[in-house]
Amino acid sequence: MAGVSGCIKYSMFIFNFLFWLCGILILGGAIWIRVNKDGQEILNSGDFATSPYISVNILIAVGSTIMILGFLGCCGAIKESRCMLLLFFVGLLLILLLQVAAGVLGATFKSDSERILNETVSQNIKLLSGTGEEAQAFQKALREFQEKFKCCGLVNGAADWGDNFQQNSMSCECPSSSDSSCVMYEGKHVYQQPCISFIKEIVAKHFLIVIGIAFGLVAIEVLGLVFSMVLYCQIGSK
Repeated sequence: MAGVSGCIKYSMFIFNFLFWLCGILILGGAIWIRVNKDGQEILNSGDFATSPYISVNILIAVGSTIMILGFLGCCGAIKESRCMLLLFFVGLLLILLLQVAAGVLGATFKSDSERILNETVSQNIKLLSGTGEEAQAFQKALREFQEKFKCCGLVNGAADWGDNFQQNSMSCECPSSSDSSCVMYEGKHVYQQPCISFIKEIVAKHFLIVIGIAFGLVAIEVLGLVFSMVLYCQIGSK
């Protein structure tokens, strides 16, 4: 009968050892943030509507799962345990299927997310001409955005600012009057392009980054599935 390939066996061990280390790093970092005083200050500084620890709890769950799977894979490879290898294979396959399902849902609702973004931006236009605390906070954030990305307004350009334009015009003004991307508005030389185009670019860029990371993880997981199943079959044929 054919023996167990040492190359497959130790490749499986190294793969899962790295997988296990990643789980430990994620779990350790999440626990540190959860219990450490400095970490709690970081969490409490954010604007969380429900629980400031919800994202940390998710990281703890993810780190624990990765660590357990890595442990099963390492032990299954070294001890040549078919049971551990099978548990590793099933666990990794479930994670892979969940990722695929999430990817399909993300692709399905991409057009809906663009529609929601457009509706949200359209609603926030009212805040630019408002005078309340919420409006002022939003106006401050948009001024910083306009200065950084060289745009003005949200959808309709400088007109979105309404009566508040003059007091917020500085962030919209072009450094040079000869710039072809700028127009005159109420005596000011301002950027013609509204900021919604940059917002959409940022959203699209992050979406592509997430997709790229997901494909990378899928490739690693498929490699782990192949290693574990090949080793599982070799052990069974000894």
